[in-house]
Amino acid sequence: MQLSNLISVQVNSNFIEQREADNQTLYVFGYHITIVNNSNEPVQLLRRHWLITDSDGNQSEVEGEGVVGLQPTIEANGEFQYSSGSTFKTQVGTMQGKFMMVDATGQPFDVAIEPFLLADSTMIH
Repeated sequence: MQLSNLISVQVNSNFIEQREADNQTLYVFGYHITIVNNSNEPVQLLRRHWLITDSDGNQSEVEGEGVVGLQPTIEANGEFQYSSGSTFKTQVGTMQGKFMMVDATGQPFDVAIEPFLLADSTMIH
């Protein structure tokens, strides 16, 4: 079994607020991510890549080192959690992407982050 299949990513998102900036309405969302290492060896998260899409179909990509300024090592059968956020020009959007990780020997592998919804709950019926 590939190591990437033993790493799971769980996401919980929430609407934070609506705000005005430069005569434009923006919608602020938060998300909390839990990365679970179900393998018998430690792994390290080195990079992230996000594809962010608003409900108008506008897309942006974000790529960079680690998450929230960290490149955490996740011990065997352990987990790592962090919170972050994103701002949209629409009340609904999605995010998806991948974490680029390495195993204990330095072998790289990717872990997919399935699309998740960021929505102002007053818009969901």
